[in-house]
Amino acid sequence: MTTRTATLIGFCAILLWSTLALFTAMSGRVPALQLVVMTFTIGGLLILAIAVLRGQASRIMPTPASFALGFYGLFGDSALYYAAVKTAPAAEANLIHYLWPLLIVLFAALLPGGRLKPRHLVGALIGLAATALLVSGGLGSGSGLALGHVLAILGAFVWASYSVVSRRFSNVPSESIGLTVLGCAVPALVLHLVFETTLWSLTATEWAGVLGLGLGSMGLAFAVWDIGMKRGDVALLGVASYAAPVLSTLTLVAVGYAQPSWLLAAACALIVVGAVVASWGGRKG
Repeated sequence: MTTRTATLIGFCAILLWSTLALFTAMSGRVPALQLVVMTFTIGGLLILAIAVLRGQASRIMPTPASFALGFYGLFGDSALYYAAVKTAPAAEANLIHYLWPLLIVLFAALLPGGRLKPRHLVGALIGLAATALLVSGGLGSGSGLALGHVLAILGAFVWASYSVVSRRFSNVPSESIGLTVLGCAVPALVLHLVFETTLWSLTATEWAGVLGLGLGSMGLAFAVWDIGMKRGDVALLGVASYAAPVLSTLTLVAVGYAQPSWLLAAACALIVVGAVVASWGGRKG
């Protein structure tokens, strides 16, 4: 697989994550750890089913080290993100969490043979400005630092470090993410039973949100992102990830959960500029 192909596959994860805000909001009253259990079970089974149907069942076993890394990144970030958006204003938590693309671009310089180029840094900063502009209306509420803000910061660091370190496990098949995701659901279940009250009576909308997360942004997205991180252009994928909050808002607008505005148009323009700057002059990071 070429670097270009792997990068394009990685872009699919960004498209899937454009539904993350919508489906998380639709999940409504579902407790954060219960949501991790439900979405990871659905997502893990989906990834394994795809591997079996493609005749890749022999590639589904993770190594102990790759499983440990997956537990750190997949379980850690998802639990932190779900908890953040449920304990702080959603727009503020989302903005803080979307510091992870900038961190990926910066961490990419630490990879073997990696070198942070000025265009990557400039493109990442433009993307950060776009994200800040997009949700600026949700900031400055005067509510002060909340637990959700801290959780979002931790989530950003966890996901960025997990994504970049995945490069060192390029020899581990991406199909193994399925078992890793299922494995992460087990401790999440234990923690849920200890710290949360299980919600059994979900509405149709809440079920739709859970299924959307499990099949897409917390399921298939993990597998295609793994391919992009292991074999694609890490720095470029980090910059392109700033499209996710913009696409999320477009999705919310399309289904009537948000109204279009000039802020959205300006953010979209900045995303395009940032991506062009980051990719100018070469294909590799």
